[in-house]
Amino acid sequence: MSFRLSQRDKDIIGFINQFRAVDRDSLVELFFKQLKSPVNACNSVMIRLYRLGLIERTQQYSPTVYLPVDAKIKKNSQKILHFLSILDVYKQMCVYSMPRNVIVEDKPTGRKGGIEPDLFCIFKGSPFWIEIQRNHYSEQKMQAKVNLYEEFFFSDEWKTLHWQPENRAAIFPSVIMVTPIRYAVSSDHLRIIQVASIHELMKKYKSPNKQHDAKTKSNTSSSGITINLT
Repeated sequence: MSFRLSQRDKDIIGFINQFRAVDRDSLVELFFKQLKSPVNACNSVMIRLYRLGLIERTQQYSPTVYLPVDAKIKKNSQKILHFLSILDVYKQMCVYSMPRNVIVEDKPTGRKGGIEPDLFCIFKGSPFWIEIQRNHYSEQKMQAKVNLYEEFFFSDEWKTLHWQPENRAAIFPSVIMVTPIRYAVSSDHLRIIQVASIHELMKKYKSPNKQHDAKTKSNTSSSGITINLT
């Protein structure tokens, strides 16, 4: 079969492959909102791509959720909700600034048992590892997660990650925990930020006083982290 894909088609397929599960309304928001009838346009494109065998879909959810053709998750898996949560955080970021170097389910240590943030990106000039907590965990489990980040920090392996700036000192990302629950976790070496949403993060760091405090703390941090979300 011979067919020609537009650049938008290719971008949509690439986006679905990157985020693993993408709902129809998110596709409308990200790729079609400038059109006169964005929902109809999106439906038409997605049906075509599905019939061409370039994407998969599950109608277990409403609206329809689209998956990569080689998706290794079942169409009724709870893992889909996990990927949709990652997508939601990404979309919140896009409201303020387009994230760069986005990695879904990053595995920077390259080995089992290391840190596995749900999302890595450079957002408003600062690198972040993002943990999205949909369920309630014990504080011991959350502190153990923080401890893994500290282990990686002391390994110095992070200094050679591909996104590190050239001709400048390496930067260890801040860790954002997106959670409705505040956990009593701490680190003497890393910046751990707990917020319910990216919108809360932006509100928190837009305040002149809060921003000044963040800069002061980052200047005294051994990791050299800088957060500037204005």
